[in-house]
Amino acid sequence: MKNLLSLTSSELKRAAELKDKIAALEKQLAALLGSAAAPTAAATKTSGISAAGRARIAAAQKARWAK
Repeated sequence: MKNLLSLTSSELKRAAELKDKIAALEKQLAALLGSAAAPTAAATKTSGISAAGRARIAAAQKARWAK
């Protein structure tokens, strides 16, 4: 599997199109099955950044505010 940073612009565009198609299909499936359909991993993902990463960002922002 390729890293997102190593993808070409056309590959990124294709990935975005596929993601949109998947979301549309999931929406159609949910409409057919009603609210009984379980959310997918993409729908339940909360954040792509760790708690330590958020803490570093918050500390950097507070340092900028203090200047």
